[in-house]
Amino acid sequence: MIVRLFAGRIAAVAILASALASCSSAPPVQLAASDAALVVETKAGAVEGVRESGLAVFRGVPFAAAPVGDNRWKAPQPAAHWDGVKQAKAFAPACYQGASNSVSGVPQNQSSEDCLYLNVWTPAKTSDEKLPVMVWIYGGGFSAGSTSAPLYSGEKLAERGVVVVSVAYRIGAFGYLAHPELSTESSKHVSGNYGLLDQIAGLDWVKTNISAFGGDPSKVTIFGESAGGIAVSMLAASPLAKGKFSGAISQSGGSFGATHSPPLPGENVQRLDQAEKAGAAFVGKLGGSLAAARAKSSAEVQAATRPTGGGGEVDAVSWPVMDGYVIPDDQHRLYEAGKYNDTPVLIGFNSDEGALFGGPVTKAAHESGVKDRYGPFADEVLRAFPAASDAEATQASRDLATDVMFGWHTLKWARLQTRTGKSPAYLYYFDNKPPYPAGNRLASAKGAPHAAELPYVFGHLDQQPAMPWRAEDRAISDAMVGYWTNFAKTGDPNGPGLPAWPKFSDADPKAMIFHGAPQAGLLPDPQHFAVIDRYMAWRRSPEGAQK
Repeated sequence: MIVRLFAGRIAAVAILASALASCSSAPPVQLAASDAALVVETKAGAVEGVRESGLAVFRGVPFAAAPVGDNRWKAPQPAAHWDGVKQAKAFAPACYQGASNSVSGVPQNQSSEDCLYLNVWTPAKTSDEKLPVMVWIYGGGFSAGSTSAPLYSGEKLAERGVVVVSVAYRIGAFGYLAHPELSTESSKHVSGNYGLLDQIAGLDWVKTNISAFGGDPSKVTIFGESAGGIAVSMLAASPLAKGKFSGAISQSGGSFGATHSPPLPGENVQRLDQAEKAGAAFVGKLGGSLAAARAKSSAEVQAATRPTGGGGEVDAVSWPVMDGYVIPDDQHRLYEAGKYNDTPVLIGFNSDEGALFGGPVTKAAHESGVKDRYGPFADEVLRAFPAASDAEATQASRDLATDVMFGWHTLKWARLQTRTGKSPAYLYYFDNKPPYPAGNRLASAKGAPHAAELPYVFGHLDQQPAMPWRAEDRAISDAMVGYWTNFAKTGDPNGPGLPAWPKFSDADPKAMIFHGAPQAGLLPDPQHFAVIDRYMAWRRSPEGAQK
């Protein structure tokens, strides 16, 4: 069916769309027309959006059926076709989650299991413009997050000539519970990873429908931060996502650690059998059977989930699973073998990610924690992240968290792709500490904490007027919006007026450093990555795998 934008009575929608379906020479849809209702026909039905500052914006567009009742803990099902025109002017509820978090700010009473909706910001004037598309995947530790966070509003990116789509996905136990009964009822004999399957279903919707909004379904870049960046790396390794995107941007993401049960920061993924065991214990708290668990309310399921702390730890039933299907194997091994979706990537991390996680750490606690986790590598880790006092221990602990959770994964991704793939990798290091006012708990951070780059990337510094933004902050934000949208357009972040960003290579491992004026340079503290690399290699050895 050729998609049409038109005004008129609801009854005319189906008639006109049907007539146009057989007319291949029909003129393009005028998306910018101000004298008509902003209605677009998707494959499932017509949606009406709004015009905002020269953009066409659609919020709360269904891309899959509600994952409720018998659909709880199942792969996303197709959205039912609807008659008439569905209003797409307001965000849908966030996927069900616990208490609000600092990024999504979603109160629990504003979230729902009926949440598989997406949003579109398009600058296209007509439906035949074939603009590049950027699909946003939010973060939140796979247990929180929302597309409705003002920080993720896509207009500043869209103003640079791209279509922006943000996709919701199930989180927490609703999105990742694995269980023997669930695996038995699945035709693929797997369970978990429903949130990743939601993301893939969102990409399928983009492939099928985005041309109606002036987008090019063959030029889709996925991008995300934190858990969203980790999800991007998982999609880059998933055969189920093959051909659904042409570029990937991961901010503070990557999933190249060894599997571990229970999950640890930086080694978060469990094997399916391990995840099923954790899931059986979880379902035991909900009545013991899958039927009993499905009969529980959203609040009862959420209450059975173990709250996560501030140190980056995760609940065993709230994280993606190496199931052999969505995630076919250890991602490090997949990349070593060249078994991944080989597209250009733009990947990076922040200089003081660990500042967002946890509080002060004593010297004794830092040393005992390292010894407990890193075993025979503990002395090496302590030499790389030393602490002679409690004050030094807090920063050493933060630096270790930064590198083991984010930095090592990012650098490993760049190295493996450069060695085994054909597409380029562009690496960045965000070291621009925002000007936090006195009293802000991050004011004492050494560098840029986790998520600090988000308002720069989305061009939303003005959403935080209490921050005394400097001219250099605005210049960096403008540059990042330019680099990110250039990458979506060409697979290369470089463009007029921007400092040259070199491709990453082992021979010349340069990154774009965002600290003051952007410039290419080397990552600091290479010994940090070297010791973590040796530890991760040991964890994949027969001896280390027993840990």
